[in-house]
Amino acid sequence: MLWQDKHAALTFMSLLLLLWQEAAPIEVPEDPKIQQDLKQPPTIMKQSVKNYIVDPRDNIIIECEAKGNPVPTFSWRRNGKFFNIGKDPRVTMRKRSGTLEIGFRSGGRPEDYEGEYQCFATNDFGVSLSNKILLRVSKAPLWPKEVLEPVSVTEGSALVLPCNPPPGLPPPFTFWMDSNMSPIPQDKRVSMGLNGDLYFSNVLAQDANTDYSCKARFLFTHTIQEKNPYKLKVQTKEPYNDTSYNASEPHGDRKVAESTPTFLSPSGSESSKMVLRDEQLLLECIAAGLPTPIIKWFKKGGELPGQKVKFENFNKTLKIVSVSEEDAGEYVCMANNHLGTIRHSIFVQVKAAPYWLHKPSDQVLAPEENGRLVCRANGNPKPRIEWLVNGQPIESSPTNPNRQVLGDTIMFHSVQIGSSAVYQCNASNEHGYLLANAFVNVLDLPPRMLGPKNQLIKVIKNNRTFLDCPFFGSPLPELRWFKNGQGSGLDGGQYRVYINGTLEIKRARAEDEGTYTCVASSILGKAENQVRLEVKEPTRIIQAPEHQSAIRGSTARFTCRVTSDPSLPVSVAWMKDDKPLYLGWRLKKDDESLSIPNVNEGDEGTYTCAAKSEIDQLSASARLTVLEVATLNPSVSSALLPARPDPPMDLDLSDPAARSVRLTWIPGKEHRSPITEFLVQFEEDRWEPGRWQNLSSYPGDLNSVILQLAPFVNYQFRVIAINSVGQSDPSRPSPRYKTTGAAPDAIPKGLRGWGSRKDNMEITWEPLLDLERNGPNLHYIVWWRRKDAEEEWNNLTTVGTKHVVHNTEIYVPYEIKIQARNEFGAGPESNLVIGYSGEDKPTDAPTDLRVSKVDSTKVIIHWNPVDLNSVQGEFKEYRLYYWRESSQVPGLVVSKEKKVKGFYSTTVKPSGMLSDLAPYSNYKMFMVVANNRFESQPSNTVAFTTKEGVPDAPRFFKINRRSLDTIHLEWAKPLEPNGILTGYQLKYQTVNGSKVGPFQLETFFPNVTEFFLRVPDRSSRYKFFLSALTQVGKGEDYAEESPHFTNEAYIDQVDIATQGWFIGLMCAIALIILILLIVCFIKRSRGGKYPVRDKKDLPLDAVDQKDQDGSFDYQNGSSVPDRNENENSSDEDNKPLQGSQTSLDGNVKESDDSLVDYGEGGDGQFNEDGSFIGQYTVKKDKDETEGNESSEATSPVNAIYSLA
Repeated sequence: MLWQDKHAALTFMSLLLLLWQEAAPIEVPEDPKIQQDLKQPPTIMKQSVKNYIVDPRDNIIIECEAKGNPVPTFSWRRNGKFFNIGKDPRVTMRKRSGTLEIGFRSGGRPEDYEGEYQCFATNDFGVSLSNKILLRVSKAPLWPKEVLEPVSVTEGSALVLPCNPPPGLPPPFTFWMDSNMSPIPQDKRVSMGLNGDLYFSNVLAQDANTDYSCKARFLFTHTIQEKNPYKLKVQTKEPYNDTSYNASEPHGDRKVAESTPTFLSPSGSESSKMVLRDEQLLLECIAAGLPTPIIKWFKKGGELPGQKVKFENFNKTLKIVSVSEEDAGEYVCMANNHLGTIRHSIFVQVKAAPYWLHKPSDQVLAPEENGRLVCRANGNPKPRIEWLVNGQPIESSPTNPNRQVLGDTIMFHSVQIGSSAVYQCNASNEHGYLLANAFVNVLDLPPRMLGPKNQLIKVIKNNRTFLDCPFFGSPLPELRWFKNGQGSGLDGGQYRVYINGTLEIKRARAEDEGTYTCVASSILGKAENQVRLEVKEPTRIIQAPEHQSAIRGSTARFTCRVTSDPSLPVSVAWMKDDKPLYLGWRLKKDDESLSIPNVNEGDEGTYTCAAKSEIDQLSASARLTVLEVATLNPSVSSALLPARPDPPMDLDLSDPAARSVRLTWIPGKEHRSPITEFLVQFEEDRWEPGRWQNLSSYPGDLNSVILQLAPFVNYQFRVIAINSVGQSDPSRPSPRYKTTGAAPDAIPKGLRGWGSRKDNMEITWEPLLDLERNGPNLHYIVWWRRKDAEEEWNNLTTVGTKHVVHNTEIYVPYEIKIQARNEFGAGPESNLVIGYSGEDKPTDAPTDLRVSKVDSTKVIIHWNPVDLNSVQGEFKEYRLYYWRESSQVPGLVVSKEKKVKGFYSTTVKPSGMLSDLAPYSNYKMFMVVANNRFESQPSNTVAFTTKEGVPDAPRFFKINRRSLDTIHLEWAKPLEPNGILTGYQLKYQTVNGSKVGPFQLETFFPNVTEFFLRVPDRSSRYKFFLSALTQVGKGEDYAEESPHFTNEAYIDQVDIATQGWFIGLMCAIALIILILLIVCFIKRSRGGKYPVRDKKDLPLDAVDQKDQDGSFDYQNGSSVPDRNENENSSDEDNKPLQGSQTSLDGNVKESDDSLVDYGEGGDGQFNEDGSFIGQYTVKKDKDETEGNESSEATSPVNAIYSLA
């Protein structure tokens, strides 16, 4: 029943916490004005420690300081009762403080004031408590007087000299000395225990030569008291001679009986020790025996925490600083010599005084707000949590309906004015306690601004800018920003308002200038402040100083021109080598430059021009190089340009060490550009002889460096100088320097274990680099063992980089580590790596593969999983093989290629989604389980059919223009109909630049694949969207835009020569030409044979021209050579023809061969047959037979002319 009540309470508490709507507590700013006016409960600021030990020779001061408003008053309790300070003349309290001062000038004993004190700080809003301070007076009692008889002991036996110092407060620090005030030498044989006793593991005869006195030093009184000294009498079986003592053989030639180890401290075979968390653990084992036993420590079931454990007192003491819970356990100390071994177990318990997990913190709440105080602590045993309010148990305090205590949490809801108080949380167990004060302060303060009024902020253009507006109020006011007193609040885009009131302007621009007002408002009022923002142009260096070289004695000038916002004064300062430049009488500076007359070597360096305004600054630098005086030789003048440096010289090696050597060189000439860097390279003759490699680089002002080297390498070095122009040639190599060998420093990388077969494990790793070998005969030691099997390590030494472990079980984890060794020793061991032996084929297959929620493109699959142990390897995935068996569209051929998809799931009821399927198709699938190498047998094969979907886009879509007012559209069926096609849908619209017309819609039957569209406007362009349809819906659009058609006839993009109308037209034209030719022939032959008079051969007139091809162009009435004129020709034959003819040179002239002459006769215008002479370009031979046959026209054009 009790358990059920607790369970119900916990359930209610959890539900209440989940439903709790808590406002964030108000943070009170550290503003003096706020702190001055803020009413606040008291807070303890300073107090004395819980365990307070005082020196009896001084006055006693018990501190208690607190703050609050009003200023707190203080009272004290001593031993749980009110401490009336006014009645004790020795006790006073400091002003405005609770600190007590107890003086003893007028008498009295400090011991009378020992006890437990607690301070109470009180004001109108609550009471705060200090810790309970246990005051004790330091004590340093005298050592009791005692007479110590000489201690008689047999040589070789053990001895303990007790100290037993007087009990002091605090306990004294003990040590041992002899009567000459010399410390007793301590070693593994003789040492002091934690209790102050002096232990002899075995006594030597010479131990009787001194006496032994225990001293006790008291810290507070700074006094040392001593015990009467012990005298030793060592009984020996044979005479002892002091002069024959030898540290390596302390007994000399005398025979002393040896003994097996026994423990002097602690006694028995086991003991226990309790230690508190965060304190210091000291475990001690001191053993007797001859020879002196060696002490070793172990922790059972684990390893000693190496970073925390320290061994002291010659390994006799184990020390752990700041103990934690994991340090508990069984510690074993072992003492052994060659006669035997003994062990002692110490069982360590770690307890814990209470420590904070969540310390309650002060809460400032506004009226009607919610809050909570949480006090969580841990310890061993678990601490008990107790709540107090104003120093009284919360159970006995006045009830508060707005407060509820739930274990370690106090919930406050709808707090009211006047309910402010200080709450104390006390967490305690048998080992100590914790006390924390936390106040709940209910405030109602109207909003107020905390920053300066009407600030002016200047910022650089394009910079990120923050405008601050600190504010406070209770309840916490809402803050909004306005610009120039207008508009809504600024937030978003260019602006961002932070919770503390700051306004961020992400990139200040000129238009962002203005007055910004921040307004804080709450139910108690509002407050506002203004910030004036000015955006300025940035300061710029528009002409920066440039690197230059100057001849010694000449003048150097650096220019630095600066521009800035006109309203911002700018100062320009010069520095040399990052230090302020002292101008003196020689250097001159004006607004834009720095002049250095009479340059000398001391002027060389880097000069920086720094421009600074009140809101920004920038700088630019240039280097001055001083050159020697140049001659008048032009070749010398040209050589003043900077060049690559000369190579360094005289390389020298010194300060040889195992892994380093000092390299010194003399730099070469810089050639007017300072050397900025030296590059040191090395070459070694063992692994890659002749190959120079970079070792390290150094600043240009160094010429002696210590090189860090690898062991077992025969080095030689060279140095390259670098300046602004480039690298020098390499220096001459240094003498060779061979480093000594050493054990490897590196751990082989890439260590892994994996199985190449089901019964093996291959362990592989990367070999060390050549320069990591550190010595000859490099080999590797590899260890392996079954993980969690608690078996011994197996190991192998090899020079290779692989080892195969045979006869392993299937897929078993192994721990693996590796170490490199050479002739000089072993390198560090690697961390443990987990490897696995080989995998085998899974024995089980997934079962009951099934589907659900089949869609057109996806399906949900389910299966029964396998036992992961049956995978016989690393479980990779469940692998689904699926393929498209066929399509439900008649006649559609599909690919049956198998596809694979993996599912990783270790749940009891696994499932997954298979997507990207083709709609309206028949699928089959099966599943296997896979490891890294194998797959299981397949599961049952499942067939399923996807639902019908929307089709793909048509396979193609062409646009042709048949005529001026018709567009021909043609398309093909989709490659994937994804169902039964029900038709096509065509949407189109006119496109005129950026203007588009309304959509028009056409639908077609599924067997239609073309469409003729009549267009009313020949110049319009169209955009078409064609899609196929199934019963499910419209598929993907195929979009095309028609080309731009002009007003000219548009012909389909086919061969025009094959069109019938074109062939007919050409035939008609050919027939007309043939008829014209026939008419021409008849007309020229109408006169029959004409008498021609003979003519004499006449020379060509001067104007007659003979063409290059031998033809003539006649410009007058002269006859053709070797032709005879017909004297009896009629006049009609010589009559000029009316009209003109185009000559061979393209000019239109009066024709001398006109048909008029043919009709009327003329002199020498025709051949004997009456044909035109000037119309022919074919040359006639002199011996050509004369006749009355007519010459045939050579072209249709000439025939047409002859008809004119």
